[in-house]
Amino acid sequence: MYDLIADYRDGHPRIVPPQWFKRLDVESGGVGAGTIIKVTMKFLGADRTYRAAVTEPEPGRVITETDLATGLATSFTVVPNGDAADVTIATIVPDRPGMRGVIERWAVRRTLPQIYREELRLIAIEAEK
Repeated sequence: MYDLIADYRDGHPRIVPPQWFKRLDVESGGVGAGTIIKVTMKFLGADRTYRAAVTEPEPGRVITETDLATGLATSFTVVPNGDAADVTIATIVPDRPGMRGVIERWAVRRTLPQIYREELRLIAIEAEK
């Protein structure tokens, strides 16, 4: 399971929900720590592109994508559970002041759970293969 998530050239593109993610390009690396990705996603009705660095705070268990411009960080935690694994996706959003920050917090709380449910569904499908 972890290998699927950490493989940004082949595995990870199969688990990003196409209704939100338009592109995922590998700029350097491709597997695990040291990978740099460029992602375009539809968010709040507009296409947003960001670049992220991939780290492995706990290799084989936790992989994190950190937006190079904002510091927003999404982590995938994989915990083996018998023949399966439990996967948790979590995002830390830096606080921004003012109305923009209020809107971002609202949008993130409303949208990310939908994206994560679909991503976990796609991970489960890949795990069954």
